[in-house]
Amino acid sequence: MAVVAMTMLGSLAVLAVIGPLVWGPAADRPDPSAVLQAPSAAHLLGTDYLGRDLLARVLAASRLSLLLALTAALLGAAVGITLGALTAVVGRRSRRLLGALINLLLAFPGLLVAIFCSVIFGAGARGAVFALAVAATPGFARIAQTLAAGVAGTDFMAAARVLGLRRHRLLLRHVLPNIAEPLMLNATISAGAMLVALSGLSFLGLGVQAPAYDWGLLLSQGLTRIYVEPLSAVAPGIAIVYAGLAFQLLGEVLAGGVARRGGPPSAAEPAPRPSDARDPVADDDDDVLRVEDLEVVIPTADGVVRPVRGVTLALRRAEIVGLVGESGSGKSLTALAIADLLPERARATWRTHRFLGTDAAALTRRARHRQLATGLAMIFQNPASSLNPALRIGTQVTEAVRAHRGVSRAEAAERAVASLQRVALPGARRLLRSRPFQLSGGQRQRVTIATALMMRPQVIIADEPTTALDVTVQRGIVELLAGIRRDAGTAVLFISHDVALVAQLCDRVLVMYGGRVVENLPAGRLATGARHPYTRALVESVPDMAVDRNRPLRTADGTPSEAPDDITGCPFHERCAHRRERCVTEDPALAPLGAGHQVACWYPLSARSSREEPREAGTS
Repeated sequence: MAVVAMTMLGSLAVLAVIGPLVWGPAADRPDPSAVLQAPSAAHLLGTDYLGRDLLARVLAASRLSLLLALTAALLGAAVGITLGALTAVVGRRSRRLLGALINLLLAFPGLLVAIFCSVIFGAGARGAVFALAVAATPGFARIAQTLAAGVAGTDFMAAARVLGLRRHRLLLRHVLPNIAEPLMLNATISAGAMLVALSGLSFLGLGVQAPAYDWGLLLSQGLTRIYVEPLSAVAPGIAIVYAGLAFQLLGEVLAGGVARRGGPPSAAEPAPRPSDARDPVADDDDDVLRVEDLEVVIPTADGVVRPVRGVTLALRRAEIVGLVGESGSGKSLTALAIADLLPERARATWRTHRFLGTDAAALTRRARHRQLATGLAMIFQNPASSLNPALRIGTQVTEAVRAHRGVSRAEAAERAVASLQRVALPGARRLLRSRPFQLSGGQRQRVTIATALMMRPQVIIADEPTTALDVTVQRGIVELLAGIRRDAGTAVLFISHDVALVAQLCDRVLVMYGGRVVENLPAGRLATGARHPYTRALVESVPDMAVDRNRPLRTADGTPSEAPDDITGCPFHERCAHRRERCVTEDPALAPLGAGHQVACWYPLSARSSREEPREAGTS
């Protein structure tokens, strides 16, 4: 099919180039002595009513027919793709308006739109091209809108927004490169459809006008003699079918190639919320990040869901704080809310949100994004989705420092080399010219850390940065984060399922369950001093070399509730072996239990042994 398609397209290209030069004079030369002749050796397809050779006219019309069809397809694609891709970079209101406009345009049949617009623009080649471009725009817009929606939700797109990149840069560098391949396939196929539609307009008298001519006009002129000399109408029709089929075959070949190699890669304004809740974490002037009573609300078809409720945390300079809990406990959503990277429909509220000494409520959205882009870095769990597959590593590593520090390309490249060397990546200059798919998982993760270090952030949020990495690479990433904290005084919020790793790396540990922090304690006391039953279950589920291999690991029975808002009392009471009547009816708040230790439990366990009877807080 590829050979056939390229042969057909090659013959059309040759005809378009040499057709008017070789057969143009014969096609335009009238011969009164040869008017309306039948096919003969001198005129293989016969002559028209002016005695002009019909075969020469069909061959010479190749250039104008193909040129007008390709022009209409390119114009429609350019306008439609721009319109659809803009939905990924504009605000919510503009996105709704663009979506409504696309839906409205799609409600009208394309051929009727083309006929109507050709009347408005005027009969002729130019009017037909513009009319077909208008008719093709909605289809391209809908495809681009659908593809752009997949790109808009990626980590690298969210990070680019927070970096403060202008919309045209988001569109040209992040959206269009990642949706270009399927759009090019669609444009190729639509070129054949444009050729047929253009011929149809010319056939109806709305397209190319005499003395110019294309295949559609020749077909219209030959139709009056179809019962006498059918070749005069059949020949232009064969040319139209031949060219349309060539473009369709090309599209099929390109689409098949894409399928064989896997195909192309396919936040609401937060506001402060008043609250009278008491903050169990003491205020500290050395805090670089402080959030009180954080809540994330997501509207769904079944009602409002609150996956994060009343979370309070603080990070001091050069401190590593661990955030642990089962999947679905709200760890990642908490981090995304702090970084202002929540999904579109999710909304974050808080009582207090101070970052680098500035109240977030006092900043505009643009100012807050700039502060986050320069002072906070996010290391995502999956570096493959964090890095834009369409851009080179050097472009992505230097993008933030060039956008916010105003450094030159050369200086930014030198800083990138130094940053990659700092994370122990050999061949830094070569890596800058590479693309993400050319690197291993560990290398990509180190690249994301190097990118984070380019802005010298004071806070790093690492969302499970060692997941899916082998043990050796995990150890290297952990040592790297510890070195960054030690050398630059950077605070780190380390999110992980690995309780043992968190106990080794972090200074403090926050344990989340059901969207809430249920315990806050020093990392050194995690193994022996955990007081909440859920924290104790997490610790005891980690095996060590002394564990009895003949007995199963201890786990907490049951699974987290999918709707924690529907639970009255303590969110963990359905799975807790130590629950009492009060746990079922009253929800405990996070309260001090000792120096640097808070727990949300009415009857915290003894620090000495999990086998001891629980005791009520404050009774001894």
